[in-house]
Amino acid sequence: MAPGRGGAVRRWVTEGRADVWLAAGSAAVAAVLGLFVEDGRPPDAAGWALLLSAQVPLVWRRRRPMAVLLAVVACVAPYHALDYTHSAAVPVGMIALYTVAVTGGARRTLLTGTSVVGITLVVNALVSPHQFAEILRISGWIVSVLLFGGYTRVHRENAAAALDRAERAERTREEEARRRVAEERLRIARDLHDLLAHSITLIGVQTSVAAHVLAADPGRLDRAAVAKALDDIAGTCRSARGELRTTLEVLRDPGAPETRGPLPGLHGLPGLADTARAAGASVALTVRHGEVPPAIGAAAYRIVQEALTNAVRHGGRDGLDVRVSVHGDGGALRVTVTDDGAGAGSGAPGFGLVGMRERARSVGGTLKAGPRPGEGFEVSAVLPMGENR
Repeated sequence: MAPGRGGAVRRWVTEGRADVWLAAGSAAVAAVLGLFVEDGRPPDAAGWALLLSAQVPLVWRRRRPMAVLLAVVACVAPYHALDYTHSAAVPVGMIALYTVAVTGGARRTLLTGTSVVGITLVVNALVSPHQFAEILRISGWIVSVLLFGGYTRVHRENAAAALDRAERAERTREEEARRRVAEERLRIARDLHDLLAHSITLIGVQTSVAAHVLAADPGRLDRAAVAKALDDIAGTCRSARGELRTTLEVLRDPGAPETRGPLPGLHGLPGLADTARAAGASVALTVRHGEVPPAIGAAAYRIVQEALTNAVRHGGRDGLDVRVSVHGDGGALRVTVTDDGAGAGSGAPGFGLVGMRERARSVGGTLKAGPRPGEGFEVSAVLPMGENR
C-alpha cells in the first residue's frame, strides 16, 4: 500500500472509531434526558426507537454530513411531533448541524440553517403555536450551533493555511540553502582550478627554463639566469599559497563570507601579465576602464588568468605573443585575450574553458573561445555591468 493511501486509511479508521464513541455518548445522554427530564410525555417503545435510531447516523457524520442530517431529521421530526421528551432529541440534532457547518462552506451552512429554522418554525407553529418563546429559543440554538461550526471551520482553514505556508517557507529555505551550498562549492572548484592550473603551469615552465639553462652549457653556467628562474618559481609559490589560503578560508567558517578577503579585480591584471612574462611569453596588456563592480572585476580577472595559463601551456613555441585588452563598451566590460601560438590542446576536454564560460554566466555575460584564422587562439568575453558601471 502506498504511504499516502495508508495514511488516509489510518485517518479514516481513527475518525470512524471516534464517531462511533460519539454516537454512543450521544445515545447515553439522550437516554438520561429521556428518563429524567419532563418537557413532554415520556418516550414509549416507539419514542425510544425513534430517539435511539437518530443516534446511529452519527457514525458516518464526517463522510456524509448532509445525509446524516437528513437521517437525523427523519427520526427527530416525528419524535417531536408526537410530543415526546423534547430535550432528549436536542444533542443529536445539534451534533448533526454542527457537522454540516464545520465540514461545508458558508453557502451550504446558510441554506441548511434557513431550511432547518424554517421547518422548526412551521412544525412548532402547527403543534404548539402558543409557545412562541420556546420557538425563538430553539431557533437561537440552531443559529448559534451553525455559527460556531462555521467559526471552527474558518479557524481550521486558517490554521491549515498557516501550516502550509510555514512548510513551504521551510522547503524554500532548505532549497535556497542547498542552492547556496552548490554555488559556493562550484565557486571554490573554479577558484581552485584557476589558481592551481595557473600556478602549476607557470612553475612547470619556469622549472623547464632553469633545467634548460643548467643543461645548455654546464661549463659556462649562467648563474644569474638560474637564480632568476628559481626566484620566479619561489614568487609563484608564495602568490599561490596566499591565494589558496584566501580561497579555502570559507571552508573553515562557511557562515562568515567576509573571511574570504577582497576579490581579485582589474588591479590584479598587471601581476598576471608579469607572471606570464616570467614564463617566457610576451604580454601586451591594455586596460581602458576604471572601477567596476567586484563580481565583474573578479570574473574578468579569472578569465584573463585562465586564458594566459592556456596560452603559456598550449602556445607551442618560444617568444609567444599574447595581447590582453579590457575596455568598456555600451554598459559592458569586454575582455579579449589573443595569442599567436599553435594552440595545441586548447580545445581538449577539460575544465578551463568550461570554467571561463561559467565565470561569464555568473555575472550575466557571455564568452567565446576558439582558434583564430591562421594560427593562435582567442578568448572574448562580454560582461554586462548595468547600473553598477
